Amino acid sequence: MAETVKIVVLEGDQTGQELLEQSVRLLDPGLLGLDLELQRFDLSLSNRRATSNRVVIEAARAMQEESLGLKAATITPEGPDDVGSPNRILREEVDGKVIVRTGRRLPGVPPVAGVHYPISVVRMAVDDAYGATQWREGETGSPSEIAYRTEKITRSTCRAVAEYSFRTAEKMNARVYGGPKWTVSPVYEGMLKEELDHAAARHPQIAYQPVLIDATYAGLLSGATDVPLVIPALNRDGDCLSDLVLPMFGSIAGAESVLLAFNQDYETTVAMAEAPHGTAPALEGKDVANPLAMILACGALLRHAADRHGAAAERASRAIYEAALETIASGIRTPDLGGAAGTTEFTTEVRGRVATKIEVSSTLGSAA
Repeated sequence: MAETVKIVVLEGDQTGQELLEQSVRLLDPGLLGLDLELQRFDLSLSNRRATSNRVVIEAARAMQEESLGLKAATITPEGPDDVGSPNRILREEVDGKVIVRTGRRLPGVPPVAGVHYPISVVRMAVDDAYGATQWREGETGSPSEIAYRTEKITRSTCRAVAEYSFRTAEKMNARVYGGPKWTVSPVYEGMLKEELDHAAARHPQIAYQPVLIDATYAGLLSGATDVPLVIPALNRDGDCLSDLVLPMFGSIAGAESVLLAFNQDYETTVAMAEAPHGTAPALEGKDVANPLAMILACGALLRHAADRHGAAAERASRAIYEAALETIASGIRTPDLGGAAGTTEFTTEVRGRVATKIEVSSTLGSAA
C-alpha cells in the first residue's frame, strides 16, 4: 500500500487565503489518485497575534516532520512590537537555506525583452538584510541623526546557495550567471562569491559567468537571456531580482516560490511552496486574482514528494503543471495576463484538465 503524502497547509490572509483555497481543490485524493492528507494551521494575522506566534512555531515543526508545506500569502505588520514576519520565523525554524523562483514562458503571453528561456533565481532564505539588528543614534529628526544596521551571512548558507545553483543549472542545462557586489564588499558579499567559485570547480561541466549584481540586472534586459539562467543571490538581492524576473514572463503570479532545507548532502529535507506575491487586499472578494502561482506551488510540492512517494506523485505533479500551462495556452487567463477569466473559473478549468491527464495516464499505465 502506498504511503500517505502528508502536506502541511499554512493558511493566510486576504486574497492569499482565497488563492490557497482554490489551489487546495487540486490536492484532492480522488482527483490525483494519491493518498493525500492535509494538516492545516491558521497563520492569519489575527491568530498569530492571539497565539503570540506559537502557531507559526507549531507549523514549522509539523513541516519538519512531514517535509512538505503549502503556504498562503500572509500579512506582515509594520509595528516593531507586533508579531513580525511569519516567513522569517518559518525559514529559521526549519533551517531553510534557499528560496527558488523560476520564471518561465507562459503560452501565448508575450515576454518582456525577448526572453524565451527559463530563469531561476536561487537566493538565500535567511540572514543578510532580513533580521538584521537596527538602531539609530542622535536627535530624532535632526540632520545629524544616524541609522545603523548590522547584517550577517553564514558560509553554510552561501555554500547551500552556490551548490544548489549549480545542481539546478545541471538539470536545466543552464548557465550560472550573476552574483553579489563582491568588488565593493569583498569580505561580506565576497563570501558568496568564494563559494560560487568553489562550486564551479566542483561542477566544471556547468557554464559559469560571474557578474556583479548591478550588471546582472542590465544583462537581463540586454542579451544575457540567450540561454537558460540560474542566478545565485544574497537574500535581499534575490528578493528584488525575482520581482523583476517573474513579471518579465507576464506576471509575478506566473511562478511558484519554494523554500528548501537540506541535509549535509544537500538532499531536500523540507520543501515549502507558496506564491511569490503578497495578499493583494485590493483584489479580496472579487474572484479576479490569478491562482496560477499557488496552483504551480501544488505541482512543485508533489514533485518533491516524488522523491519519497514515487511515480504516482511525479505523475500528479506533471499533470498539474501541464494542465495549468495548457489552460493559459487555450486563452483562459485572468486579467493580469490579458484575459477575462475569474479565479474560480481558471482553477475549475485546470482541475478538469488534470482529471483528464490522470485518467489517460492511468489507462496507459494499465495497458503497459
